[in-house]
Amino acid sequence: MSEGQKFQLGTIGALSLSVVSSVSIVICNKALISTLGFTFATTLTSWHLLVTFCSLHVALWMKMFEHKPFDPRAVMGFGILNGISIGLLNLSLGFNSVGFYQMTKLAIIPCTVLLETLFFRKKFSRKIQFSLTILLLGVGIATVTDLQLNMLGSVLSLLAVITTCVAQIMTNTIQKKFKVSSTQLLYQSCPYQAITLFVTGPFLDGLLTNQNVFAFKYTSQVVFFIVLSCLISVSVNFSTFLVIGKTSPVTYQVLGHLKTCLVLAFGYVLLKDPFNWRNILGIMVAVIGMVVYSYFCSVETQQKASETATQLPQMKESEKDPLIAVENGSGVLSDGGGGVQKTAAPVWNSNKDFQA
Repeated sequence: MSEGQKFQLGTIGALSLSVVSSVSIVICNKALISTLGFTFATTLTSWHLLVTFCSLHVALWMKMFEHKPFDPRAVMGFGILNGISIGLLNLSLGFNSVGFYQMTKLAIIPCTVLLETLFFRKKFSRKIQFSLTILLLGVGIATVTDLQLNMLGSVLSLLAVITTCVAQIMTNTIQKKFKVSSTQLLYQSCPYQAITLFVTGPFLDGLLTNQNVFAFKYTSQVVFFIVLSCLISVSVNFSTFLVIGKTSPVTYQVLGHLKTCLVLAFGYVLLKDPFNWRNILGIMVAVIGMVVYSYFCSVETQQKASETATQLPQMKESEKDPLIAVENGSGVLSDGGGGVQKTAAPVWNSNKDFQA
């Protein structure tokens, strides 16, 4: 099996794990929050991260992956930023209507595209932009209901979108810059995320629910669903870093909207949630957008791979043959008056010759 085929299988596996684990944890948390009345989402997320870190520590002790320390300031900043983005998303949901919160989540994709275009010079083809538009339209039809605006909620939503986009771009950038795996990055950043939410969680949850998480009555059923939610979260957190590392922040957001549609469908089938023609139409349009996006991404990836494969032999040949190096690199210079021609040393432009 070639390296390309292994990478594709790994990517498909990461995407599948992300979908299954995310849909599972949403159903579990919905039972915990809606049925059992445990509404402390931020505190629950901090417990998720603590359990994830403990699980990874055991995996490290069993030598299932190698610990690879790198820039501690980057790890700390990344972990704290991730924790802040989760807290802001929860606050956005608490101070806005459900419809406006869904619009906030939809805004993450165009914001990510804008940031990557401005700061990383990444180009998105018209086909990719078209498929993203179809996807966002479908998710909007399926999920957005009312749009009640207020100043505080709007500011919190804006901050949530920006921090989430930056955190997800950093996930991809850090893995590639420091050559660390998703597991290594998650293991090192988890404590900072967990501490940030563990400290602020009870305060935020109290602000949103007017209840004290420590005064809640923890029945055996509540404890069971909390433990189950924490165990599933290990897979959710791991798959999140894995997907962003193997693909891109935009692809991860596209996958997130697909999971939203699946949650709506599972909620109707398993939990008998209310469903109407808008939900059905929106899910169908969103799935079409997802399929089109995946197709165009696959085509463009194959084109880039074939271009790279054809460029490498030419570059190696040009390094061996000085005449080719002259033609490709610099040309011929005159000595200024003696009529003798001199060949200049080849000047390579890495941005031009190695551009993917």
